[in-house]
Amino acid sequence: MSSTNRTVVVTGIGATTPLGGDAASTWEGLVAGRSGVKPLEQEWAADQAVRIAAPVAVDPSEVIPRPQARRLDRSAQFALIAAQEAWKDAGYTGKAGESTPDAESGARVDPDRLGAVIASGIGGVTTLLDQYDVLKEKGVRRVSPHTVPMLMPNGPSANVGLAVGARAGVHTPVSACASGAEAIGYAIEMIRTGRADVVVAGGTEAAIHPLPIAAFGNMMAMSKNNDDPQGASRPFDTGRDGFVLGEGAGVLVLESAEHAAARGARVYAEAVGQGISADAHDIVQPEPEGRGISNALQNLLDRTDLNPAEIVHVNAHATSTPAGDIAELKALRKVLGDDVDHMAVSGTKSMTGHLLGGAGGVESVATVLALYHRVAPPTINVENLDPEAEANADIVRGEARKLPVEGRIAALNDSFGFGGHNVVLAFRSV
Repeated sequence: MSSTNRTVVVTGIGATTPLGGDAASTWEGLVAGRSGVKPLEQEWAADQAVRIAAPVAVDPSEVIPRPQARRLDRSAQFALIAAQEAWKDAGYTGKAGESTPDAESGARVDPDRLGAVIASGIGGVTTLLDQYDVLKEKGVRRVSPHTVPMLMPNGPSANVGLAVGARAGVHTPVSACASGAEAIGYAIEMIRTGRADVVVAGGTEAAIHPLPIAAFGNMMAMSKNNDDPQGASRPFDTGRDGFVLGEGAGVLVLESAEHAAARGARVYAEAVGQGISADAHDIVQPEPEGRGISNALQNLLDRTDLNPAEIVHVNAHATSTPAGDIAELKALRKVLGDDVDHMAVSGTKSMTGHLLGGAGGVESVATVLALYHRVAPPTINVENLDPEAEANADIVRGEARKLPVEGRIAALNDSFGFGGHNVVLAFRSV
């Protein structure tokens, strides 16, 4: 295969989510059908119409030393935790190109051939808002000198790039709730076209704060089912009334197949490619027939060797909004036809909440692990399945479902965002 059309594989995974502080505990929670949604306990929550969210299960203060944490926005803290786990999981130790004792014991990569692509939909919003409060209440001199690098949307990516020593390029796609998936798609292209051999890629978000919650709530985008937090996120259910805000990060280490084979790396899955489109319909509302989603999926099929008959699982975007959930399933049916009937469709936001720019990262981790373990996580809280959902897809409900144990199988991860951004990623077993 030419250096400009290389096979890309996943060799490392990392996550910190509402279900666990690492990828293993997150996966265990997903398969068990456990919800990470909780009542908000902060004083400011009492005045909110929405008083529930899905915070990370393990606070970064338990993982990152305090002096370092003070220089990082919460979104960057999540990204660094997930990236370091993925980096170690891939067999790498220390910073690329450094000859420390730790680095000598692990796999090596040329820093000039190493990239980082970590996305965030909002960036350091909590730093921005908190430091503005400091400015108003305590004055100019009390504003942290670290504010600018903390609030920059590229802060998480830059910090991950610094941690691993990436010099092939450090990037930050921003496309609302499609950001994390777009980052992984960008990373695949970096490797496929020969810019890099290894890329650390994913998404992060930390937006559980009074202003974002009030704003999303006033848009009528979020569930107000405060009396039943764990049952509030209900994709494909007739009673769905909006998403639940989550936080955290999911990161993959992507690598050219040749580079992985040369060092004897464990491979979780092949990263087949991405399909991208835009709705050109509305700044917030999805195109109701899912035409943009259909175009993204068709773009994926046109640009890769993926056979629809290989696809046995879809990690749906499925935010639990009345319009979006059905438009996504209609798009799958339109492009894939009767092949959809043998695809197990999961809505993992029913358990993690919606991590906005971090969703594509966490859900890519879930999709890769579904292929690796050949198990599709359930969609929880579906008490009354929407007839339109039932007519268009096979929704995994109640319990996890085994995927075919023989042969090569593939899975899709869908991510869509405000502004009409559509990204569909494909992974395949090896």
